Amino acid sequence: MSRTTLLAGGVGGARLARGLAAIIPDEDLTIVVNVGDDERIYGVHVAADLDTVTYTLAGIEGPLGWGIVDDTFNVMAGLETLEVDTSFRLGDRDLALCLRRTQMLDDGVPLSMVTDEIRSALGVGPTILPATDDELRTRINTVEAGWMAFQDYFVRRGHRDEVIGLEYAGSSEALPAPGVIEAITTADTVLVAPSNPPLSIHPILAISAIRQAVASAPKVIAVSPLFGGKALKGPADRVMASIGLPAGSAGVLAAYSGLISDLVIDTADAADADTLAGEVRIHSTDTRFTQAEPATRFARWLLDLR
Repeated sequence: MSRTTLLAGGVGGARLARGLAAIIPDEDLTIVVNVGDDERIYGVHVAADLDTVTYTLAGIEGPLGWGIVDDTFNVMAGLETLEVDTSFRLGDRDLALCLRRTQMLDDGVPLSMVTDEIRSALGVGPTILPATDDELRTRINTVEAGWMAFQDYFVRRGHRDEVIGLEYAGSSEALPAPGVIEAITTADTVLVAPSNPPLSIHPILAISAIRQAVASAPKVIAVSPLFGGKALKGPADRVMASIGLPAGSAGVLAAYSGLISDLVIDTADAADADTLAGEVRIHSTDTRFTQAEPATRFARWLLDLR
């Protein structure tokens, strides 16, 4: 089996990682994960995308794709009695993991080492790497409320606001986490998950060394997050439009301009293939894989692309 590296964020990235992990030996699969969503909440370091990927690979993700299945919320109930805003919900087991992460980070342990300890403790085999150990935060500028942190926009305000600008604060100084560049440059295939391009993948690519490594890779396959030109869930299509990207599959192609060799689009967007002719090869198939078995079938199809 060839070495594969996946750039991922959010539920879509986690579900593709699960499909790949079912068919690729642990030592040949690396998932590089967005950290632009990280934030201190209730005094703990929440790494939403890292945890979503890890929980999904451990088979303990919640029914909506995030959090931990059958978690309890006793701490949230206690905070509510103290009139604390608990619109960002953390289950008790989820909070325990965040507490451990925060303790290690405060003791000077880099995020990549913390992530590896959590991965091992949860019995996950493939390597999971944060894009960087440095602080890199996605900030959103909106019509309604101006600049805000990612979790304010996405969770607390329900990603309803109209986005007029994005920045990846700290990206110019951030260095790739140990192992990230090697994972990209030694991979036979680099995959870009069907994650929100501006919010989940661009923060990774905002680190110049990572972008350069991806641009130099001979085979980079991106999977569109759109279905009939729209996001299945979340604001991907709206955010893409707000930052000036074309509608539909053309916008995904533009989001990864100069970086990818292949783009996979859903059958609902198959008609776009004729209008996207160029240096990037366009492939169409069913890209809906919310469950493990379809994700495995899709992953096998994806790795067989020529």
